[in-house]
Amino acid sequence: MEVWARVISLSIGGVLGVNARYWLGAWMSRWVPSPWATFTINITGSFAIGFLTMTLARWLPHPHVRLMILTGFLGGYTTFSTYALESAVLWDRGASHLALANMFGSIVVGVLAVFSGMALARDVVIPASERAPLAVRPSPVESAPTKEPP
Repeated sequence: MEVWARVISLSIGGVLGVNARYWLGAWMSRWVPSPWATFTINITGSFAIGFLTMTLARWLPHPHVRLMILTGFLGGYTTFSTYALESAVLWDRGASHLALANMFGSIVVGVLAVFSGMALARDVVIPASERAPLAVRPSPVESAPTKEPP
């Protein structure tokens, strides 16, 4: 029964977080370019996880409430907040070398992983005869379908 209570807590939080991310991003994209909506979501999520981690540790609600808010909601809203919290905790505990490795490694290796995934997908999905030279390929971001307005 305990496992199912965790599953339900995570699921409720996740559904709410994903919807908050989508609708805030769609709303912001009406007025600002796409990267700024994602930037705002990442920064607000990072602030929220820092604030709520400290607040919930002092308040001590039921563990399922913390799971629903921190892992479910904020995990659905942005995983960047977890990355930022883990880096800050490492730094705060005196493991600055691990914090820096996590911060810079996640960024560099993450971007390299995106490029690798794009290259692999391009090679697997697009027949060689239809592939355009790199210089004339449209950006997958620019050619992606636009978000539906709310």
